[in-house]
Amino acid sequence: MADTDVQSVLELTRKLHRNRAASEGAFVPGVTPILPSGAVLDEDDRAALVGQALEMKIASGAAALRFERLFAKAIGVRKAHLTNSGSSANLLALASLTVPELEDRRLRPGDEVITVAAGFPTTVNPIIQCGLVPVFIDVELGTYNTTLERIEAAIGPRTKAVMLAHTLGNPFAVAEVAELCRDRDLFFVEDNCDAVHSTYQGRNTGTFGDYSTVSFYPAHHITMGEGGCVLTNTVELARITESMRDWGRDCWCEPGEDNKCLKRFQYQMGDLPHGYDHKYIFSHVGYNLKSTDIQAALGLTQLTKLADFTAARKRNWKRLREGLDGVPHLLLPEATPGSDPSWFGFVITLTEDAPFGRPEFLAFLGSRRIGTRLLFAGNLTRHPAYQSENYRVSGDLTNSDIITERSFWIGVYPGITTEMVDYMIDSVRAFVAGRS
Repeated sequence: MADTDVQSVLELTRKLHRNRAASEGAFVPGVTPILPSGAVLDEDDRAALVGQALEMKIASGAAALRFERLFAKAIGVRKAHLTNSGSSANLLALASLTVPELEDRRLRPGDEVITVAAGFPTTVNPIIQCGLVPVFIDVELGTYNTTLERIEAAIGPRTKAVMLAHTLGNPFAVAEVAELCRDRDLFFVEDNCDAVHSTYQGRNTGTFGDYSTVSFYPAHHITMGEGGCVLTNTVELARITESMRDWGRDCWCEPGEDNKCLKRFQYQMGDLPHGYDHKYIFSHVGYNLKSTDIQAALGLTQLTKLADFTAARKRNWKRLREGLDGVPHLLLPEATPGSDPSWFGFVITLTEDAPFGRPEFLAFLGSRRIGTRLLFAGNLTRHPAYQSENYRVSGDLTNSDIITERSFWIGVYPGITTEMVDYMIDSVRAFVAGRS
């Protein structure tokens, strides 16, 4: 297709986007849905997707590599590897810590990984899928993160790693956790899927762990539709990650490249004959978890808007916090000391003496077209999926149970306008006043 034809198609694509955006109309309280999360997409995003499709860039290639470089720089780490989802990123990060070249430090079946009970399953599932044992600890109400003291108390003879998420964008005490892991020779996987552009002690989250992970699902800070990323500052771990992501092969040539090492037919590994093609030597039991250039093209345009998205999330959260301050029977969220969160949501917990229950509250908000979500799984140990699994609990899970019974969150994502925020504030106040 000629360049002029491509430009014509892209201009029509942009026009289509503008026409559809113009037809959406103004916000109508009680009629227009206020989603708890979602993607904010403009004409540049639509054109980027169409442009890649026109060029038939359907596999992982140049756009994916460019995004990896730019995203690593934006977060502040050396290496980033795209995956097909944030869930895959968590699996890839943890599985990469089980490989033989890590020698005595490698994670082996039966080793323990400390995590929280009140979280999302994809932080925990890789632990079980890798034959490891989750050690569940509780969190604090208000910040909804765990504490250094709980982590330290949970360490046992077989504890080899800590894997934690920053809850709803609110950083846990990540610098202190990283220091504890270094002192105790534990691997640290920092699930940053809900917290891109959050900072702790002036430093980006996602830069403290041996690995960090990100999700690009539409609910998250920037989107590729589906997609995720594993990040690290350690070249050795980055090399393992790339192999594990790309079928487990030893070769580091990109798709379509040959003989980057200049000795493609000079290797002897395993029991293979000398000179076996390096592109088909496999040094790990890996996966195929790559993303595509079409996804990466969307990621590249989204990345240019990350700062604006972050500002909108902070602005919406602050307005909700100030507008709901003093409302009885509601425990409102607080940022972790020393942090500046790029918020994923605004979590509310009903107090024990509240004269109303969560189902009644959520039904009222739903009747006003205000979307809500529970704080993920609540206490994961109460779910059917985990009741037959091998895990350990350190301490009690009192707050995780309270979250299961009395917590929920509403949205702050950049698609929510100030008018929508004020309507949510008025609705919450009206509900509580009518039942107090």
